[in-house]
Amino acid sequence: MSAKPPTPARPATPPEEGACPICGGAGFIVRDVPVGHPDFGKAIPCRCKEQERILRRTLTLQSLSNMAALSRFNFENFIPAPSWLPEQQQRVLQRAYDTCQEFARNPQGWLVLTGTYGCGKTHLAAAIANARLNWGEAAIFVVVPDLLDHLRSTFGPRSDIRYDELFEQVRSASLLVLDDLGTQSSTPWAQEKLFQLLNHRYNAQLPTVITTNQRLEDLDQRLRSRLLDINLVQRIHITAPDFRSGANPSHSDLSTLSLHREKRFDSFDVRRPDLTPDERANLRRVWQSAMAYAEDPQGWMVLMGYNGTGKTHLAAAIANHQLERGLTDVMFVVAPDLLDYLRAAFSPHSNVPYDRRFDEVKNTPLLVLDDLGTESATPWAKEKLFQLLNYRYSAQLPTVITTSASPEELEPWLRTRMFDVHRCQVWALEAPSYRGSKAQRRKGGRGPSRR
Repeated sequence: MSAKPPTPARPATPPEEGACPICGGAGFIVRDVPVGHPDFGKAIPCRCKEQERILRRTLTLQSLSNMAALSRFNFENFIPAPSWLPEQQQRVLQRAYDTCQEFARNPQGWLVLTGTYGCGKTHLAAAIANARLNWGEAAIFVVVPDLLDHLRSTFGPRSDIRYDELFEQVRSASLLVLDDLGTQSSTPWAQEKLFQLLNHRYNAQLPTVITTNQRLEDLDQRLRSRLLDINLVQRIHITAPDFRSGANPSHSDLSTLSLHREKRFDSFDVRRPDLTPDERANLRRVWQSAMAYAEDPQGWMVLMGYNGTGKTHLAAAIANHQLERGLTDVMFVVAPDLLDYLRAAFSPHSNVPYDRRFDEVKNTPLLVLDDLGTESATPWAKEKLFQLLNYRYSAQLPTVITTSASPEELEPWLRTRMFDVHRCQVWALEAPSYRGSKAQRRKGGRGPSRR
């Protein structure tokens, strides 16, 4: 006689009101399948338990994101151009704001926000996540050390979610925001998990937002190479100071390009009537070469000449042109001021440590070093300038140098690098000083300042 097929499990007593109509609250069923079927006689979780599991997983992800505490971070209450910031920093912050808004509307690729503590990175990243959630789209926002803690907790016997479930949910999220990358403890396990996570999202090109106050070169090399992929990643370095400390009018930014905003190529006078034809021709050649360099900065450009001939104007015009084209990491600094900043970084009250300040200058994509040769020639100053310029020469980083010193007055190590025709172009401005000239007096003193 054949065995009677199994039927769904029923509780011994009538189910309570509101219990699952399929399993009667038992939590499992035995499928009605013939003998020999792989599921014959097996207790299978009911759909109601699967729904509970999904709910627990959702609650876990919600607690992981902690978006309730971050709901105040949105685009509406972010001030992209505070009046107390220098114009250049306002431009950078506005660009970051616009880019994040566009990314929220259309998440594609990766967006990496870098900058110091409190500059607005987390606010913008959370605003992206909140915007997606408000539009009914999925998004996970998590602080990197918290994510690693959650992953470790899944190995505990009382965890509501298994490790592989949580890791897969984060790894495959349609939009993942990772805040404060680089602040986690750098254990081998933590490095491995972060690499697995980001490598999967990199290969799958899943939309990802990352914030970090670390230098990219300080991150794990495997992560750094992916963060530097210009085909997938947009990187924005926010130069604003710490907003949490409020507006600080005494804040002195390392780059002083904002003080030279009026120095542009179209405001440079190449037709000075007080010049000889040869001097005007020389001025035009240098002007044209500076404009060509500004279009595609490669190697070094050195502008030499007396004070007031226009060196600083042309150097600032190069930097302003690049800034208008979207290169936000442009640094304009006077040589003596740079050394003062580096000395100040040794102070225990400095907000930026010396090594970080020095690396900021060494690695900026475009550096304009104005008035080289006017600094005090102490052994320490010579050493710092050598380290800075030797690094940028070896790394072939675009650098503009202005100096009123003659080649013979420069340090031999600098002179040999400046006159390397494969990496550097040197232009001497032969015109006399513009300040106090007939050309300036003819304009009533309103002409462009020259240096």
